[in-house]
Amino acid sequence: MSSADVPVVPPAAAETAKAKVPATAWISWVALAMMTTSSVASLRAAPTMAVYGLACVFLYLLPALVFLLPTSLVSAELASGWTGGVYRWVSEGLSKPLGFLAVWCQFAMTIFYYPSLLGFVASTLAYVFNPDLASSGVWTAAVIMVTYWTGVWVSSRGTKGVAGLASGGLIIGTLVPGTVLVTLGIVFLGQGNESAAPMTADNIFPAWAGLASLVLIVNNFLSYSGMEMNAVHVSSLRKPATEFPKAIFLAMGLVLAIFILPALAISWIVPAEQLSLTAGVMQAFDAVFANFGWQWLTPIVGIMLVTASLGGMLTWLAGPSKGLLLISRQEGYLPPYLQKLNKNGVQQNILVVQGAITTVIALLYAFIPDVSSAYWIFSVITTQVYLIMYLLMFVAAIQLRRKQPDHPRGYRAPMLIGMCGVGFAASLAALLVGFVPPSQFESGNSLLYVVFVAVGALGLGLLVPYLFLKLRKPTWKQPESTEVTES
Repeated sequence: MSSADVPVVPPAAAETAKAKVPATAWISWVALAMMTTSSVASLRAAPTMAVYGLACVFLYLLPALVFLLPTSLVSAELASGWTGGVYRWVSEGLSKPLGFLAVWCQFAMTIFYYPSLLGFVASTLAYVFNPDLASSGVWTAAVIMVTYWTGVWVSSRGTKGVAGLASGGLIIGTLVPGTVLVTLGIVFLGQGNESAAPMTADNIFPAWAGLASLVLIVNNFLSYSGMEMNAVHVSSLRKPATEFPKAIFLAMGLVLAIFILPALAISWIVPAEQLSLTAGVMQAFDAVFANFGWQWLTPIVGIMLVTASLGGMLTWLAGPSKGLLLISRQEGYLPPYLQKLNKNGVQQNILVVQGAITTVIALLYAFIPDVSSAYWIFSVITTQVYLIMYLLMFVAAIQLRRKQPDHPRGYRAPMLIGMCGVGFAASLAALLVGFVPPSQFESGNSLLYVVFVAVGALGLGLLVPYLFLKLRKPTWKQPESTEVTES
């Protein structure tokens, strides 16, 4: 999600780039694996897959093989040969307008990502005050709006202190509570309690009840997305060709453990029919703590999860929009109003417009009866928009290998064409399946679901950037300067 915020600079040979890196700048492949794990892994998706019980293992492994692995290795080759992120890759491999579409989708997905992330924050925070609030659309909408606009205010001041909070999120909000949940879940079963979900060999694969029964797997593509961000560090490895694959496979193992084990623990404790897609993590913690008489710990865990989520939100809030701003000033893709910076050099106008849309989306939580359904709709839209960018990236990678085979690359992905083919097919399938209402969608109106997803994903992901390209004027280009223009 953040490779777009890498400044666009003239291309340089990989060997030259490596020669300029001082010895102290090298990072180990283990460190890169940890960075990748911290940026991808989260407990937020656990309730979504816990409804499948033991089958969640299969549903996590499948997208890891057909999406996580191709995305990681392909983006590593691109990042090691072309600086500037996804805009540079797609614009050189395909065209500049398609490059803008790719970087736009990186930014646009955050418009729906933040409401879904903050929807999780709202339901988690409810367990600190009153668990009944977790199912309240008004509460969820209020938390989304207040939290987002507070984040905009903090980001517009150019605050840099939030990075430490986000970097500790892997430990504070993921590893510690995840380990506690899994450990107590094992103890829960060890005490003779029966698992809420059956754990037999017959349950390894999800029951087939039509296409809708597997739609939730789409959410896992978003869970694994963002690997292109960490690929930019491939040139900081001493031996990219051998160390990057090791870092990726270690990260994949850690990410799968963080995703699968807590999901299993939740399925042991909370029956699927009682599971909320937004509050499921806290439901599980509350249930297992109640078993041990430790319910006083539930609010503490809730604060840990909220702290980690908010730290991540603040860190990512300005990143994708900054990447979009840099490209738009150079090529004139956005109107001048959206290109203006405040006195702290922050693209405040973009954040404000994004915030206005986020506010409207947040209000929908108050009008959609089932909060879990609203959360799922926004998660799917987020995935759909982001998948457009990945489709372009895979095609661009093949074109660059064909058109520029001798271009220096610090890392060359094995079987690139085949890997891009698998990744493209998986991304396209996930995008199309996202239009099918899942079996867990309880609003009773499938047509309304399809309309929401289509308007959100196709309208925001394709129509809006098309209009910007169609309406742009030569005067939208900004002179290359480092001056700060106050908004």
